[in-house]
Amino acid sequence: MSQVPDVLRYSKEHEWVKVEGANGRIGITDHAQNELTEIVYVELPKAGKKVKKGEQLGVVESVKTVSDIYSPVSGEVVEANTALEDAPQLLNESPYDKGWFALLKLSDPGEVKGLMDAAAYKKVSEG
Repeated sequence: MSQVPDVLRYSKEHEWVKVEGANGRIGITDHAQNELTEIVYVELPKAGKKVKKGEQLGVVESVKTVSDIYSPVSGEVVEANTALEDAPQLLNESPYDKGWFALLKLSDPGEVKGLMDAAAYKKVSEG
């Protein structure tokens, strides 16, 4: 059973966003990291990169596959979690804390309301 924190919003592509003032912290869900298995490499976005909801934000590579990470919201990358470059396993070990992927300055905070809450995401990820 995957962890699904109530304070986050979720995309159907298994990314999460946590609103922090005018920013959104983004990562992959516990369900996603379980499916990927052992993550061995990440390609992070550069600060200043502008993304629209649904566009590629970065890439994760596991021992079994390579997956794109899609931004669940639109915005500009303020910061990427560079700790993942040396320790990509943080995505497996701590997907909602140390394993966050990027921090975006939200260009349309209203988009967050269109994402799933924890109850809706549990139905999708367990379905």
